[in-house]
Amino acid sequence: MNGHELVSSPARQTRSAAPDANHFVLTFENNRLASELFGQFDQNLKLLEERLHVDARARGNSVSISGDVTATNQARRALDYLYERLQKGGSVEASDVEGAIRMAVAADDQLQLPTMERKAKLSMAQISTRKKTIVARTPTQDTYIRALERAELVFGVGPAGTGKTYLAVAHAAQLLERGAVDRIILSRPAVEAGERLGFLPGDMKEKVDPYLRPLYDALYDMIPGDKVERAITAGVIEIAPLAFMRGRTLSNAAVILDEAQNTTSMQMKMFLTRLGENARMIITGDPSQVDLPRGVKSGLVEALHVLKGVEGISVTRFKDIDVVRHPLVGRIVQAYDAQYAVHEESEEVDR
Repeated sequence: MNGHELVSSPARQTRSAAPDANHFVLTFENNRLASELFGQFDQNLKLLEERLHVDARARGNSVSISGDVTATNQARRALDYLYERLQKGGSVEASDVEGAIRMAVAADDQLQLPTMERKAKLSMAQISTRKKTIVARTPTQDTYIRALERAELVFGVGPAGTGKTYLAVAHAAQLLERGAVDRIILSRPAVEAGERLGFLPGDMKEKVDPYLRPLYDALYDMIPGDKVERAITAGVIEIAPLAFMRGRTLSNAAVILDEAQNTTSMQMKMFLTRLGENARMIITGDPSQVDLPRGVKSGLVEALHVLKGVEGISVTRFKDIDVVRHPLVGRIVQAYDAQYAVHEESEEVDR
């Protein structure tokens, strides 16, 4: 795209540019929404400047953007998307700006995302429940959400903070609200990091609840608290350790296995073969965070190898660049990954 190409936009756009640069002004009709778009003290525009290396200056309900041709058009697409989101009643936080920027950059990296027009508008996959709507914040999240829609068995693997479990629970809640399934079953291995249930205080529920807390937290984000409690009491939502799955056939259900890297090979096979009629199964985990005893092979790692290419199964692999928590979390993950890579290379040399 050259600096003088006009692109349809929800904002009025005027443009002038040198051959090797781009400059234009976007004007948004609604002053209040424009103020929300720019952020308090123009913090959202500052984020655009930092991430895309452009110059973005607000004046009233207009913003002047200048810089590299590709970067300025990425900034425009991000702002257009975020403004449309505000028009539909949504909100714009710093994390939403980060997500829009990532998707705009991905479009120019020619990632094959079905709903993205590379040179015009951004359209991100989303999951809608009565309580909230979750929008993809990275290209991998976009791919993952679409995989959840089409595949009966989905693996979401990668580092913590990438949204694997959160999106899985959101999708399950959406299926339940649509009536596509009759119940939600959430499970985790109940033994992690060397701790065994027998040494924990309380009855079985009190023993396993700490392990399942992230699943509870995600549920309460999607469904009003009183409805969650009633659904759990009625058995419409079941939260149980993996050991409770043996011998069952899980039909008409959205079934999620979280922290699957801590399953043994036999446990994973047992869980996978629970899949019944009209069921969706989602398995999430981080193969780099296995807490099993030394010498015990992770069922998740084995399953990803054994089931490669099997029809009806989708695998989405998240990376450190997909971390959507505080930006520092992403840098921490990168640092640890780099250290592990050096350690593995050293071990290879020693052999």
